[in-house]
Amino acid sequence: MTIRLPSSDGTLRTYDPRPEPFRAAAGTAFTSRTVFSAAHVVADPYADVSPDSPAAVDWDATLAFRRHLWAQGLGVAEAMDTAQRGMGLDWAGAAELIRRSAAEAKAVGGRLACGVGTDQITGGSLTDIRAAYEEQLAVVAESGAQAILMASRALAATATGPEDYQEIYGHLLRQSAEPVVLHWLGPMFDPALEGYWGSADLDTATEVFLEVIAAHPDKVDGIKISLLDARREVELRRRLPKGVRCYTGDDFHYPELIAGDERGFSHALLGIFDPLAPLAAQAVRHLDTGDVSGFHQLLDPTVELSRHLFQTPTRFYKTGVVLLAWLSGHQSHFTMVGGLQSARSLPHLARAYELADGLGLFPDPGLAEDRMKTLLALYGVPQ
Repeated sequence: MTIRLPSSDGTLRTYDPRPEPFRAAAGTAFTSRTVFSAAHVVADPYADVSPDSPAAVDWDATLAFRRHLWAQGLGVAEAMDTAQRGMGLDWAGAAELIRRSAAEAKAVGGRLACGVGTDQITGGSLTDIRAAYEEQLAVVAESGAQAILMASRALAATATGPEDYQEIYGHLLRQSAEPVVLHWLGPMFDPALEGYWGSADLDTATEVFLEVIAAHPDKVDGIKISLLDARREVELRRRLPKGVRCYTGDDFHYPELIAGDERGFSHALLGIFDPLAPLAAQAVRHLDTGDVSGFHQLLDPTVELSRHLFQTPTRFYKTGVVLLAWLSGHQSHFTMVGGLQSARSLPHLARAYELADGLGLFPDPGLAEDRMKTLLALYGVPQ
């Protein structure tokens, strides 16, 4: 069997799909790293909605995908950027997602951390922003999940300097009953977050970020860094107070950051682990046994796919993630909330299929091939 795929230069190439998938061995919980996968949401394809409508979610398929991640041993990072938070999923939808996922996590014994932001408002005073964060923190606390304090578009627009970030985050950390994860999402993921922590200069912003953590180390479980800058992450991780973890959110350099060096390593909270779940879990179990070489042998070849999915404009990586979920049989359609299935070109999607198939990510390669051919046919690509 072969498939004809469009290239970026407008030509067609012939690709021979891999006949057998990667098969992960069953394993126990991880012992060397704490690993979360940020998870996507599955849209309801029958809903009569527009891109501007509140998200219509297929709850059964969405929760089934979370059970798939938990079954691999991964934790689930819920209602995050990967779930199209602020790109189709509003706060009302996110709150419902958090409640449903928390109930599911309790039922199956899965680990869950949930995003807390301010997306129920678009702007306002610092008091308004603090109240918005508090409202979302209460929902996550009531669910029993761990909170991830996400970067706020409203705060980025309102803050006049570092002191405003220190005031907001200091207040939230002081009142938090349990340690939280602080998330620094770079502007490559969300342009509205340019200049977060009070400065567009990353060195200056890093100092403010570290000051917030140092003032409340007992309230910070860890930090998630999504700046796609491995050097900066390593330097920052080495300066964290004892007991505060670094969760890499670097979808370009994650193998080297998770493996670490003689002075430490990063845990993981990654969107790319959504499509990579079985393979990523197997790789981490190599680390659990001290087999660093086996870890790299499995995970290093996945970086080409990750860099492809997260290429500029990076915020549209969710389109490739959902494509691969459909091709893998985790959902019955390639539809996204907000209509974001149209956010990437056909050559981009074709290359994503090719790279994922080469890694053996599709449990049923024949199904993936058939579905990819269906998508190609819709675009008029002859087979």
